Amino acid sequence: MVSYKELGLVNTREMFAKAIKGGYAIPAFNFNNMEQLQAIIKAAAETKSPVILQVSKGARNYANQTLLRYMAQGAVEYAKELGWEKPQIVLHLDHGDSFELCKSCVDFGFSSVMIDASSLPYEENIALTKKVVDYAHQYDVTVEAELGVLAGVEDEVSSAVSHYTKPEEVVDFATRTGCDSLAISIGTSHGAYKFTPEQCTRDPKTGRLVPPPLAFDVLDAIMEQLPGFPIVLHGSSSVPQEYVDMINQYGGKLPDAVGIPEEQLRKAAKSAVCKINIDSDSRLAFTAAVRKVFAEKPGEFDPRKYCGPARDLREELNKHKIINVLGSDGKA
Repeated sequence: MVSYKELGLVNTREMFAKAIKGGYAIPAFNFNNMEQLQAIIKAAAETKSPVILQVSKGARNYANQTLLRYMAQGAVEYAKELGWEKPQIVLHLDHGDSFELCKSCVDFGFSSVMIDASSLPYEENIALTKKVVDYAHQYDVTVEAELGVLAGVEDEVSSAVSHYTKPEEVVDFATRTGCDSLAISIGTSHGAYKFTPEQCTRDPKTGRLVPPPLAFDVLDAIMEQLPGFPIVLHGSSSVPQEYVDMINQYGGKLPDAVGIPEEQLRKAAKSAVCKINIDSDSRLAFTAAVRKVFAEKPGEFDPRKYCGPARDLREELNKHKIINVLGSDGKA
């Protein structure tokens, strides 16, 4: 058993309370390797933003649970080295799909876990979420749950159809499970293809897809039922067209990739939404930079020469999200 406090990490409780009161959201950036982690920590340290290091089940298997523990500890020390005296860093399991996985993450030093039982019947979702909460809270680890289903694909999580969260269920769910935050469905989705062309309109000037608006009426109803309760948005990447264009320019194939407009995320961040997940945007930035190097220098085979630019572009993206979308800069 390793306590996250020994690693210098924090949980989300105080972080979320401050975010709701301050009208901003905490960035939850997914990562899989060292370069991605460097980009996250450097961006957070330089902007003095609290940050959530997010790891999916697949990423944990990819990186190795023991290495992840020391990477998280190293991230805290790296942040201090960059001049961040008291880093506010969370290590969070994204979309945990079983009690066993969540327990393992708690035991290995995660400071926050998500149990995603949203695909189960309502009562089963409550039962499994409560089981995780009861275990995690023994070690002061915070728990995120999910109510409602997001469409799209991300690692092992996939659904063809979304189901909005029902506002009339949230009080009962939060009360009976004891969860610390709640991921809801209001029209966001996983992946780089968040909407089909049929769901969108096209800008007559650019020909680009314009996605439908998020269901802010559902969010407002949830906030009315659960005033001051931490709300989480998954599937909230904006799929920046400059990265999509860059990928396509250098040999990629991402036709009609479209995400959530940043102005809608800015609006959400000023509400009770205090955690916004960003994964696809980060992957796009990293991939765009790698493709550019390979296209311009086909003889390059030193990983530092293509992972370095990819890390730098991802750092640039992270700072943009922190400052211009979530408003979390200067809050840690």
